[in-house]
Amino acid sequence: MGKNKTKTMPRSKSVEELVDFFETHDMGDFWGKMRKAHFDVSIKKRKHLVALEEDIVDKLTEIAKSKKVSSESLINVWLKDKIRRTTKIQKVA
Repeated sequence: MGKNKTKTMPRSKSVEELVDFFETHDMGDFWGKMRKAHFDVSIKKRKHLVALEEDIVDKLTEIAKSKKVSSESLINVWLKDKIRRTTKIQKVA
């Protein structure tokens, strides 16, 4: 059987150098040598459920498919546009 070699982590001057290195090397070979990273994640996007009438959902799904986007994306675009237009009207009045 072959000898069990311990691979050493490469020293690099930038994240880009590390990315280039791991493009051609298996990160699993170096996993035990890596330092633990601790970081906070702040997710700002929240999802809200809204009840829609069945016929609206059917038509919305049809339109979304024809535009090759998700129903969720289509609704968000439409609502943002409506809010923008409504806000402009209120500022003028």
